[in-house]
Amino acid sequence: MKLYTKTGDDGTTGLQGGRRVGKQDAIIAAIGSIDEVNAALGVTRSSCQQEDLSDLIQQIQSDLFALGADLSAPSGVGKHARHFKCDAINRVERKIDEICDQLPPLTHFILPAGSETASRLHLARTICRRAERQCVALTEPHDINNTTVIYLNRLSDLLFTLARRANQLDRIDDVPWIPKD
Repeated sequence: MKLYTKTGDDGTTGLQGGRRVGKQDAIIAAIGSIDEVNAALGVTRSSCQQEDLSDLIQQIQSDLFALGADLSAPSGVGKHARHFKCDAINRVERKIDEICDQLPPLTHFILPAGSETASRLHLARTICRRAERQCVALTEPHDINNTTVIYLNRLSDLLFTLARRANQLDRIDDVPWIPKD
């Protein structure tokens, strides 16, 4: 089987169920941003020295594939349609609470900085926020799984929390944002 199909040479791509849409379609942009979050997390894992963080990031990457599968079937068609479930949201919330219990309380806004792993997690968080905005824009014209937006919202919180934890594990202080007069 060849990797290339040539079916996208006309500027379209296929969704589950056989429907074709333009590659500039908002649903393809959202899927692309979710893929970009996933790739950013893959880069993060490549430099992450903490096995527990690396394992959690791999679980998140799997979740993101399920999200992409749901978005590629906006009308609930295909064998993977509505594969993404609320239990992933609950799992993320539990992980945020667990990690926050290990961190000092925030007293300032912090800059997206610190260790290499923390900085990469902050970058993934900003891409996740873009994906969330794109999915919010899809909720009215398309029938997307309502857990998608909720998951992405929680995921960005988790990525922020993981960035703080990565700094803590690397013994690097978060960088507070102190406005200059």
